[in-house]
Parts: sequence; structure tokens; C-alpha cells
Amino acid sequence: MIDDAPESAGLPPGMTPGAAERLARARVDLRSGLPVVLTDPELGWVLAAPLETLTRDRLAALRTAGVAEVVLTARRAVTLKARPYDGDVARIPLPDWAGLDWLQALADPGRDLDTPMKGPLPALRDGDAQFARAAVRLTKEARLLPAVLVVTPRDAAAASPEQLTVLTLAEVAERPDTPRLDPIVSARMPLTVSPEGRLHVFRPEDGGEEHYAVEIGSPARAAPVLTRLHSACFTGDLLGSLKCDCGPQLRGALAQMAAEGAGVLLYLNQEGRGIGLANKMRAYTLQDQGFDTVEANHRLGFEDDERDFRLGAQILRQMGFDRARLMTNNPAKVARLEESGITVTERVPLVAGKTSENAAYLATKAAKSGHLL
Repeated sequence: MIDDAPESAGLPPGMTPGAAERLARARVDLRSGLPVVLTDPELGWVLAAPLETLTRDRLAALRTAGVAEVVLTARRAVTLKARPYDGDVARIPLPDWAGLDWLQALADPGRDLDTPMKGPLPALRDGDAQFARAAVRLTKEARLLPAVLVVTPRDAAAASPEQLTVLTLAEVAERPDTPRLDPIVSARMPLTVSPEGRLHVFRPEDGGEEHYAVEIGSPARAAPVLTRLHSACFTGDLLGSLKCDCGPQLRGALAQMAAEGAGVLLYLNQEGRGIGLANKMRAYTLQDQGFDTVEANHRLGFEDDERDFRLGAQILRQMGFDRARLMTNNPAKVARLEESGITVTERVPLVAGKTSENAAYLATKAAKSGHLL
């Protein structure tokens, strides 16, 4: 029988890491190339290691540890002509001959043209996919390519490795999708557009990236606040990339708030529609090969959009707002705020920054993501 949660010998009560701390550790471990242990009282335990950070030595060790299978998202599996019998994931037995290069080529679509013949890839039909889903979810949260090696020990009664981070299926699968955000600090921050600026910092309880709110003026809490939900875009906001319209939208939103005398810009650290900067750059390389934004995300193994706009609603509520005039062209943002208890009294269009470089990108947002441009 596997315990639901590991215990740390010798530590007094209150010192042992809880689920949130171990989930944070797991993300760091996966990015560093360490496997994590997933357990369940009924199913036993497995080792899970992302293909992106796997090394030859670790691959050899994992082979000896048990029976291995490669887990891909359904999006990536379809690209590779493998059948996702489990619906959202596909489980592929690890061939005896498969080496690290072959595995990492499965994970990274940037190498599809270098190694076009990867199959056939016979997917598993039988067995439980819960470990596979949990492993993919953790890998996505670590901002890695969502492709994982899952190893089941040959000896079902063997004890799980104590040196690795151990998580239960319930801790991964049943925790809230949106972590609680705690307000950390608020300070006056004069801006070019307005000397009456203030920055609020919010930290998630699960150890994830912090999110920010830029408050312009002193917006009345009893009235709908002019609001922009803006996802971080290092390339557009900071470098002035012409491939998107993010930078002009950011500056345009702040300028309009300053002109009206009040507003709140929510700056959410969800780069690349929630897939992270490295994966966003991988998507850019695929776009250079002729794929549009949505197609590139799918080839990487992600959904069209992996962001969580409910974080913005949580920040607004903590700041005392329950109604908003939302500056957006994206109806999904309106829907997510409404579902989270924020009344959107008006959608304020924000069209800015169209260039010859991003014309196709904007057309895809309108055609496939429903943006109102």
C-alpha cells in the first residue's frame, strides 16, 4: 500500500512540505531533468520524466527501473499519426531500440523535418491513463514540451524512491485549477502616461510566477473600472517585436486609462498564451515553416490557448472591484471574467499595432480564436 503523502523523518510538525510546496518542487525538478514520483493507493506508483530535459544516463536508469511508455498530448499525437485512444493523451510503448535523439524528436516539432519518419507509433489502448495525464499537466506547468516518459516498476510491491519528489494523483489532478493569489506589496509608481500610477504585486500560493496590477489614478470601487487583461509578452512589450500587437495594445491601454483619469491594467505572467517564452519561440520557428499560430501550438502539443484569465478576476476582487469595462477584442476574456463573478458592463475595443509582419497573425486570431478585429 502506498501512503497518500510522503513523510519526512525527523522533522517536527509544521516543518514537512505540504502538497503546494511539493508541487512547486516538482516543477523545478522536472525543469532540472529529475524525474518525479506519482502515487495512488489503488494504482501504485510511477516515475515521470519530461523528454525535453532527459539525459542519456537518466534514460538508461529509467529503462532498468521498469516498463516505460512515452506520453504525448492528443495534439502532438495526431501530428505524429499516433492514435490518442485515451482522448486527451496517447501512450506509446518505448521501443527497445529507441534512443534519446528519437525520443526528443518526438517531443520537439522543430525537428520534424530533420526526422520525418518516426513511426509507426502503436498507441496503447488498455490500462489507466491517470498517471499519464498528471505527468503531462505537471510538465506543462513547468513550461516544458508536454511529452513525458512514464515508468511503471516491474515489482508492484517495491517502495517508491524516497530521494525524489513524491506527489499523489489527487494532489495533481484534484487541486484547484487557479491558485489563490496573495497581495504582497503595493507602491506608488509614476508613469510616463500618468504620474498617478501604482503597482500591486500578487503571489500565487503554489510557488508560481507573480502577477501584477497597474492602477492608474483612483478608480471608484463602486463603479465599473476600465480594465485591461494583458498577458506578458517579452518580445512585444519590451523588444518591440512586429510579429504581434501586444506592445501597442499595452501602451494604448495605459494611455486610454490615463486620458480617462483611472483604470487597472492586469499584467499576467502567461507568456506565449500560457506556454512560456521558450515554447513561444519554438512556435515562431514553426510559423516560419508556414504554420499559423494555432497550428504551431498544436504541433508543439499545446491547446490553442493555455492561459487562465480567472487570475485576473481574482485580482480585481481582491482590489475591491466587481464590475469592469473590459478593454479587449477577445470574447473569451469577457466570458472568463463573467464566469468568475466580475460583471463586464462594456467591451471596449482595443485595435492597435497592425503591421505587414503581423497581418497573418491577426487574421488567425480573428478566424480561429474569435477575436473581434
